[in-house]
Amino acid sequence: MNITRVQNTKINSVDFENLVFGKTFTDHMFICHYRDGNWQDPEISPYKPLTLDPSASVFHYGQAVFEGMKAFKDDAGKLWLFRPKENFDRINRSAKRLQIPEFPETYFFEGLNNLLKLDRDWVKSGEGNSLYVRPFVFASQPSVQASASMEYIFMIICAPVKAYYTGGDINVLIAEEYSRAANGGVGFAKAAGNYAAQFYPTSEALKKGFQQIIWTDASNHEYLEEAGTMNIFFKINGTLITSPTNDRILDGITRKSIIEIAKQNGFPVEERPIKVGELKEAHEKGILEEVFGTGTAVVVLPIHSFSHQGKSYRLSKQTPVAHQLKDKLVGIQYNTCEDPFNWRLSVD
Repeated sequence: MNITRVQNTKINSVDFENLVFGKTFTDHMFICHYRDGNWQDPEISPYKPLTLDPSASVFHYGQAVFEGMKAFKDDAGKLWLFRPKENFDRINRSAKRLQIPEFPETYFFEGLNNLLKLDRDWVKSGEGNSLYVRPFVFASQPSVQASASMEYIFMIICAPVKAYYTGGDINVLIAEEYSRAANGGVGFAKAAGNYAAQFYPTSEALKKGFQQIIWTDASNHEYLEEAGTMNIFFKINGTLITSPTNDRILDGITRKSIIEIAKQNGFPVEERPIKVGELKEAHEKGILEEVFGTGTAVVVLPIHSFSHQGKSYRLSKQTPVAHQLKDKLVGIQYNTCEDPFNWRLSVD
């Protein structure tokens, strides 16, 4: 792998105490081109803009998928990744659905490891500090022909981040009109277009004072699916309930981790369809105890109220299970506790 280092780091100009999520990037980036039916030799170079033809296929037909993962530094200064094989497998599942050639595992992990070692000083110790790692791939062939591209670029860029949410009530709106995904579509993939399609309905919800939308099924808006860019859990009468993954719902890595931690700690967990009506009925009966979202950026985020058909439903500010599960997950990520699942991977 060809590695070109920066001549002058920009790290000294960064205020690590006042980071805006996803706005500041490290010194280096990983890049690999696909052409003539093969992935070419990968390289790491200084972070810089790309030059693309205006006819690059991604601009016209949206062939682009990405991942979100994090690197953590423990108090001894050692770097860790959390379940990176899950991210690698998922980006290739996403790529396959969008007719993008799958990326070689050896290239991915060699590139990721070298990139993190180069930019290790950008990862700060302490809970809440991490390095957000963004692998992505997009169609780069100069062509407006309506067919799958013959050329692609796979990249990894990194951004130092702090906690995504820093307190305050989280109020969500249950969708009645818009849908995130439909049966047979690409909802299970981290396709760029999935997120673009969320921006308008989310902006409308923000104008009404909500922070996120709980997406419902496209057929009848009857079943609860995801919350914004998070998977979602409901604690009803002592049991954690979350929607099963399918071709509409992303197979969240934080989601599956929370499920395993909950089961190991004796919490009953059900992966099953849950109706909006069941949620409202549980609230009316006083057995809806907690609602929280999970995701790479937020980890675990308690939700304090939801609204549906013009009515608001307040929840208790006490979310002990959400906090307990988050603490256990974060402890594994930052190497402050045992990892019984073997999820941590050291960056050597």
